[in-house]
Amino acid sequence: MLPEFYQFYHPTKMIFGEGLSCDFAHELEELNVKNYFLISDHVIQDLGLLNDIRHGLQQEGFTITGQFLDVPQDASLAAVKEVSRQASESGAQGLIAIGGGSVIDTAKAANFTFSEGGDLVEDYSGAGTLTRPLKPLIVIPTTAGTGSECTNVAVVYDVENKAKLAFADRFLLPDIAVLDPLMTRSLPPGLTASTGMDALTHAVESYIGIDSSPHSDALAGAAVKLIFNNIVRATESGDDLEARGAMLIAANLAGTAFSHSMVGCVHSMAHVVGAAFRVPHGIANAILLPHGLEYNFEECMDKIALLAPFMGVDISGLSVDKAAEKAVEAVRDLNKSLNRAGNIPIRLRDTGVTKDSLTALAEAAVEDGTSIYNPREVVAEEILVHLKNAY
Repeated sequence: MLPEFYQFYHPTKMIFGEGLSCDFAHELEELNVKNYFLISDHVIQDLGLLNDIRHGLQQEGFTITGQFLDVPQDASLAAVKEVSRQASESGAQGLIAIGGGSVIDTAKAANFTFSEGGDLVEDYSGAGTLTRPLKPLIVIPTTAGTGSECTNVAVVYDVENKAKLAFADRFLLPDIAVLDPLMTRSLPPGLTASTGMDALTHAVESYIGIDSSPHSDALAGAAVKLIFNNIVRATESGDDLEARGAMLIAANLAGTAFSHSMVGCVHSMAHVVGAAFRVPHGIANAILLPHGLEYNFEECMDKIALLAPFMGVDISGLSVDKAAEKAVEAVRDLNKSLNRAGNIPIRLRDTGVTKDSLTALAEAAVEDGTSIYNPREVVAEEILVHLKNAY
C-alpha cells in the first residue's frame, strides 16, 4: 500500500572508487571554496590516512587552514564547540571530515555554529531550525556503518546530562561524500562487524518504519542484501576490498533510507544504553536488533517477512508469520557468526550493562526521539521485557 504522502530529498553527491580519497579535489571546484578545516581523530592520523588526502588537496591549490583530532568515542558538545571555534579562527570556508560516525557527526553539528553562529543547543535543538544552506562540508567515512555522510541528522553526546541529543535539518546534509574502500581496510574485525550491524539496523528499521516509502524501501532492501552478502567476509578479511566497498555502499544506502523513514525502538534502546553505559552504538544495535523486531513483530510481520529474501532466506511456501520468524532468526544467526569472526558481544550483560538498570533504561527509551517513529507504541513495561531478553 502506498503512503498518502511522502517526500524524498537527497542533494549529497556520492563518489565511489578505490583510492578516490586522495584524488577528489576536482570535485570541489563547483563549491567555490579554497580554504578547508580538517576534522578527524588520532587513530586516523596515526594510520597515516590524512597525509595523502592533505597532499592531494594541496597539489590542486586548496589550503588546509588547520585540523582538530580530539574527537571522543561519541561526538560531544565540547568537541563540537571547539571545532566551530578553531575552524572560524583559522579562516576556513568549509569543513572536511575524515573518520567514523563520531567524527562526521562532530563536523556536521559544528557546521551549525561555524556557518550561522549562536549556540548549538539553545538555537538549533530539534529539527528544521535552519533557513539556508550551511558552509561546504565534505565527508570521507573510514567505517561502513553510520551512513552519517548522507544523513540529515547529527547525534551529539551531552556528557553532563548523560544524554544523546539529535539535531536534524535538511541543510545538515554534506555536499560531497567520498566512498573509498581503502579508507576502511585497516578497520579491525570487531569494529567492522559492529559498524556493519549499525548499518543493518538502519536499513531494517527504516524498512519497517511508519514513514517508509517506495524510495526508502528500495534503498533499505538493497542495503540489507549487500550487508548479508559481505559483512562476514569484510570482518574475516580486512583486505577484501570488494567486501569493504560493498559495505561502504550498503551503509550509505541505509543512511539515505533512514534519513527519510527514520528508525524505531532498536535505536531508542541503543541510545539510552549507549548514553548510560558507554556501549558503542553499533554493538548496542547489533544486540538489540532481533529483540526490537520481536517487539514489533505483530505490528509489521508482513514487512519483516519481505526482508527475508534480502537476507538470503528461502521462504517459499511459508506463511507470513513463519517467513517473518525466519528473518528474525537470520539476524540472530548473523550476530553469532560475527561473534565468532569479530568477537562482538551478543548479550547486554557482556557490555557492562547492569541488570538493575533495565527498568530505568526502558523508561528512558520511551522518551528517546526515535520512539515516535516505531511501528508500535513504545511502552516502558513492554520494552522492558525485551531488554531483559537481551540481557
